Amino acid sequence: MKNGILQGTAAFASLLFPVLAFAAPAQPEVSYKNDVSPIIHDYCLNCHEPKGKGFETSGLDLRTYKSLMKGTKFGTVIKPGDSFTSIMIQVIDGRVHDSIKMPYGMAGGLSKAKIGVLKKWVDQGAKDN
Repeated sequence: MKNGILQGTAAFASLLFPVLAFAAPAQPEVSYKNDVSPIIHDYCLNCHEPKGKGFETSGLDLRTYKSLMKGTKFGTVIKPGDSFTSIMIQVIDGRVHDSIKMPYGMAGGLSKAKIGVLKKWVDQGAKDN
């Protein structure tokens, strides 16, 4: 009986493996340096560096990875592995309040593609890579 169960399990696994192998293709890793930092530089840094309005209001300094991960005077803005609850993503998505949708004053906000890059980076662990 034991041998029949093992053979049945092996047969099931051989049928299931090809499905699992193609079910979720590996996503390329998002790079902080190459993908995230340029978005921050182009759309966020003018306000979120010392003497900028966003920095003065929140204390969020986006000049470096370390300062981004430090967060604001109110707390962290990135929760590695969880873009949905990361404050930075919430304000970029406009899920907090219209008055603090980021980038501030930018009609339409960031493109969906750029938001997707930021979300994927956070979901992949928000690494300094």
